[in-house]
Amino acid sequence: MCGIVGYVGHRDVTELLLEGLRRLEYRGYDSAGIAVQHGAEISIRKKAGRVHELGKLVEANPVAGTAGIGHTRWATHGETTDINSHPHVGGNGEVVIVHNGVVENYTTLRAQLQQRGYVFRTATDTEVIAHLIAHQLSEQLKLGSDPERPDTYVTAVLAALAQCKGTYGLAILFRDAPNLLIGARLGSPLVVGVGQGEFFLASDPSPLVGYTDEVVYLSDHELVVLTPAGMELRHRDSGSLTPSIQTIEQTPADIELGDFEHYMLKEIFEQPTTLENAMRGRLDDDEATAKFGGLNMEPQQLRRIDRIVLTACGTSWHAALVGEYLLEEFARIPTEVEYASELRYRNPPLTDTTMIFAITQSGETADTLAAMRECKRKGHPTLAICNVVGSTIAREADGGIYLHAGPEIGVASTKAFTSQVTVLTMLALYLGRMRHLSYPAGHRIIQQLREIPQKVAQALESFETVRKIASKYASYDNFLYLGRLYNFPVALEGALKLKEISYIHAEGYPAAEMKHGPIALVDPNTPSVFIVPRGGIYPKVMSNLEEVRARGGPVIAVACEGDDEVADMADDVLFVPEVDEFLQPLVTVIPLQLLAYQIALLRGCNVDRPRNLAKSVTVE
Repeated sequence: MCGIVGYVGHRDVTELLLEGLRRLEYRGYDSAGIAVQHGAEISIRKKAGRVHELGKLVEANPVAGTAGIGHTRWATHGETTDINSHPHVGGNGEVVIVHNGVVENYTTLRAQLQQRGYVFRTATDTEVIAHLIAHQLSEQLKLGSDPERPDTYVTAVLAALAQCKGTYGLAILFRDAPNLLIGARLGSPLVVGVGQGEFFLASDPSPLVGYTDEVVYLSDHELVVLTPAGMELRHRDSGSLTPSIQTIEQTPADIELGDFEHYMLKEIFEQPTTLENAMRGRLDDDEATAKFGGLNMEPQQLRRIDRIVLTACGTSWHAALVGEYLLEEFARIPTEVEYASELRYRNPPLTDTTMIFAITQSGETADTLAAMRECKRKGHPTLAICNVVGSTIAREADGGIYLHAGPEIGVASTKAFTSQVTVLTMLALYLGRMRHLSYPAGHRIIQQLREIPQKVAQALESFETVRKIASKYASYDNFLYLGRLYNFPVALEGALKLKEISYIHAEGYPAAEMKHGPIALVDPNTPSVFIVPRGGIYPKVMSNLEEVRARGGPVIAVACEGDDEVADMADDVLFVPEVDEFLQPLVTVIPLQLLAYQIALLRGCNVDRPRNLAKSVTVE
């Protein structure tokens, strides 16, 4: 969840590190710090709070050098304090590290190191790694290893990591080896940026944009040795590797706010474009189907599939629920949705004709990755729906589909959700046309998909109406979100958005389930948000709405344009364009995203960096 940035080369590193941490702050923002090397001296500046606070500290106490590491933290072990902030020091200052991940056996290792005389200054698990590396380095030097050779330091790092259980993404500096930067990865992403006489290290490519477009993605158990003269990539067990250099497609504009106040708002308004990008080149009018280049499965194999399991976490799990409806309706394939955090520890009866889809924005979600690996281990076709090219899940899946949504920096996911639903719609069309779905039906789905970006743009026109409604309800502390069929997952997603960024208790339910318990919560202080567009069960949802009204509960409705019946019954209405039922989630979710955003602003919450959350959950 935390962010790492590192550099070795010819530039003054301080501002580069700070700018990199600003770009990575969505990954963690409890505290931040940098370590800058100048000759045989490593200077550390770190501070609890945002990167802005670190910047003020560095301005008051400048540091300079051409090698350094930085970190923005999402706390797992130890409170959010200056002392617990990264970087951390090993031994007597000969090792300085930043770390993403969790050392599961840190209490045992800490006790062993304390017996050897190592003094711990923090409550973090990371300090264990720093002291372990320092200890192993001293052992190497006792054996006569050359302190001028990088291999001495590599051997110490590998020996230390062999004792650690858990996950790590590491960037390491050594006091006595200027211009040497070592990175190591197990379960927490790292990417190397390749420049001319300079190299970068980061948790994801965003800090590298504008500096280089050539990157190497580290895999688990890999270690990279960086100096201004070059890069060496090694596997923990098998030795040297040949780096696979890839090109990143991001531009500086992708990670800039532009005219928007927040990244979340920018990403909400990008959705007409991101949906077009998700569909570009994937709709085949001649065959009335979708086409994908990366599934890596022949049609004969796909026709053998008789069961699909979609596994995901958070917002991606809600998109998967929509996918379940789509796949069963159009492809007639039994589909289940599993929380990845549960699936990784279960042993469900999956056959060789069961296909697994891991759905993830970042491609690094720890639980989703573990669930996917477990299914792969048992021989099931395991594919991914992912946004980040080069991410671990994208690389390890047997095949998959990219969202092409561009970087999503706001912690509360918005455009990824609609892109995932769009991709799942096209997947249902593709598999459906392989089975029983007729040509006219396939062609009709394609036509409606092509109209969706414009429909989403129309839904975004509710922005000012949402602002007025938000001002009316921002002081309430409990909300219910209610929808049926395709709009039940939207109710869950709307409630999650409100919880994430407004810190308001909100629950999503199938509207008909309200009578089986949740209706007890209805009172004048608990607004109910009904998702009630026109469709086959419209009268049923309207009946549920009336039941809430009869008990004095305020009602906010998301309804189709021109629906006077809803307008007469609800206290407030957010209108969306009318679309076919299977596409309704793509338009009904838009005002709910905007509502959460506006209420968060009115409550004074940090929209892009909500408390206790980070963008990519890379620890269990």
